[in-house]
Amino acid sequence: MTDRLWQLMGVAGVLLGVAWLLPDGAVPVVLWLVVGALVLQHLFPWDEALGPTVDRHADLIEGVVYVVVTVAVLVAAFSFGVGPTAVPVSVLAVFVTVLFARALFELGVLYGGADAKALMIVGVVLPLFATPLLPQGAGATPLLTVVPFSVTVLMDAALLSVVIPIGLAVRNLARREFRFPRGFSGYLLDVRELPDRFVWVRDPSVPEQEVDMDAETSAEDRAARVRIAEELTAKGVSKVWVTPQIPFLVVMAAGLVAGLLAGNLVVDLISRV
Repeated sequence: MTDRLWQLMGVAGVLLGVAWLLPDGAVPVVLWLVVGALVLQHLFPWDEALGPTVDRHADLIEGVVYVVVTVAVLVAAFSFGVGPTAVPVSVLAVFVTVLFARALFELGVLYGGADAKALMIVGVVLPLFATPLLPQGAGATPLLTVVPFSVTVLMDAALLSVVIPIGLAVRNLARREFRFPRGFSGYLLDVRELPDRFVWVRDPSVPEQEVDMDAETSAEDRAARVRIAEELTAKGVSKVWVTPQIPFLVVMAAGLVAGLLAGNLVVDLISRV
């Protein structure tokens, strides 16, 4: 996936933040630009532009940038406090979002770099969102004034992702093909359809080492499915268990819509209990 969309949205988010904070004085604007630059450096190939020498030390340079920004935000918070004319909550929200997204990426929770970048973009375009369009529990509102909106999006996405295994189970039950526990994570597919479906093969008849989970392009992914289909056909296998390839960006998009409409679903549900 190209970074052009992320770059445009990231720059737009930083500029909108500057316009929003400009009446509050120089400190909020400068700090916003600092955390905004931390977001943007993930979106532009600055290491490639500076040549191979810098590229070899890119990780070290990026680590230094993280340390400098962290120190700047902490020193400003202790020196000026937190508030509209000091260190805005929106600045802290973006900073926390970047650390959160990067940590989830490094831990493998966010598998692709695009997922982490999308989360950072949400943070810089909409750092906080305390007033969703639909009514929410009274206990949820105070929390949404300080919880980064990106965290709300991720929590809503995690909750909504439960729909996927439930939907697969219902489909398998309706076709009388449900098997526990795989009936919650996949479905039976005709081998002849395998090359044209965006799925991963999760079948005992296919050795795990033959499944290409690290394909970087759709062409490589399809080529792996074509190879597996040919091997299965040669063995006389007609159907295999597969798991649909649902990009986490799709789930995050659903979480974004849910966050805008209803706020943090998890916090809202807890506040209503």
